[in-house]
Amino acid sequence: MGGPGNPPEGTPEGAPGGGEDEYRSVVFDESFVRAARLQEFSAQERIADHAPAVRRRPPLRRGLSRQALVLVLLIAVAFGTAIYMGVRHPYQTPAAREPVEPLRMTVIPLAPEGKVPGTADLEYLYDHSPAAQFRTGAEGVPLPASRRTAHFSDSQVVSALTTAKDYIVRSALDPEVLTGGEVRAVRVLLDPDQLEQFDQSFARPTADGRHAPTGWLVRFDPSRAELADRKVRVQGTLQAAEADSSTLEVTADHTFVYALRPAGATGEDEVSLFTLRRELHFRFDRDDLRLHQAQLVVSYVQAGPLSCAEDSTNHLRPLLAGQTAKEGGPAGTDPYATGSATALCGSLATSAQPKV
Repeated sequence: MGGPGNPPEGTPEGAPGGGEDEYRSVVFDESFVRAARLQEFSAQERIADHAPAVRRRPPLRRGLSRQALVLVLLIAVAFGTAIYMGVRHPYQTPAAREPVEPLRMTVIPLAPEGKVPGTADLEYLYDHSPAAQFRTGAEGVPLPASRRTAHFSDSQVVSALTTAKDYIVRSALDPEVLTGGEVRAVRVLLDPDQLEQFDQSFARPTADGRHAPTGWLVRFDPSRAELADRKVRVQGTLQAAEADSSTLEVTADHTFVYALRPAGATGEDEVSLFTLRRELHFRFDRDDLRLHQAQLVVSYVQAGPLSCAEDSTNHLRPLLAGQTAKEGGPAGTDPYATGSATALCGSLATSAQPKV
C-alpha cells in the first residue's frame, strides 16, 4: 500500500516527486496568459449564466493604437508641407538685381525769334495760345487704360503708371519745386541706386548730360521769375510696356505751360508764357513696384523762351514779357573732352507763342 500521503496509483505525473516533468522549464508569465485565446469563466459567472467553462477571447490588437496612428499621420503631413513650401516658397530670395542705369539727360534751350509776348490779362494770354485747351495741374496727366502683360499683373502695371505720374506731378507741377526750394519730394520717388547721382547733381551741377538739376525736375531761377499762376497747363501721354520678364517701362511725353512774371512784380506787370516739352523714360523692377519708386533712365527737355547764351544746367532762366534773347550761341563743346555733353540750342517757333 502506498503511504498515507500518496494516492493509490502513486504520485501523479508532473507533481513533485513524480515522473519527469517535460513542462517544468515553461514559465507562464503575464504576457503569455494575456495572449491566450481561451479564458476560463469565474465560478460566479458559471453559476449565474450557466455558461460553458471557457470563452473565446477577442483577438489581441497588434500594432499602433489609434492615437499613435493619428500622431504619425500628422507628422507625415507636416513634414510633407515643409518640403513643399521649401520648394515653392513665395518669398524666395530674388535673383541678384542688374545695376541701375544712370540717368541720361538732355536740356535744349529754345530761343525766341523776337520779343517775348506778354499781357497783364492771364486768361487772355492762355486763350490765345496753343495751350488754350490744356488741362490744369494733375488733371493734365491722366492714367491711360491699362492691362496685364505676359509677366506683370494689372495691378503692377497700374502701380508703374501711378508712380510715373506722381514723379511728373511732383517734379514739374509742385510750386515748391518750381520755385527752386524743394527737391526731397522728388528724391523719395527714385530707386535708391540713383540717389547718389541725384545728390551730386544738386551739390555740383555740371552740364555733362548726367548731373544737371533741370534734367531731374523743372525749376526756375527765383531771382529772375516767379509763378503768376500756380495752376500749370498740361497735356501729354503715358504708355506702359513690358521690357522683359522682370522689367516694366513707362514712357511719358508731356507739354507744360507756365505763366511767369518778374520776381517781386506787382499785379500790373505783364505776364508771359513759358513752354516746356519733356519726355521721360522710367524703368521698374518688382522691388520698385512694391516700394512705389522708379528708375529714371532718360530725360529729354526742350524749353523756352530761353537765351542760348545762358546756362540752364542748375536753373531755368526764362525770358519774360518784352525781353529778347542775348547775342551768342550755347557754350562751346570741346570734342577732346571725354564724358562731356554736346551743347545744344534751338529756336522757339513763333507759332508756339501766344498771339497778343
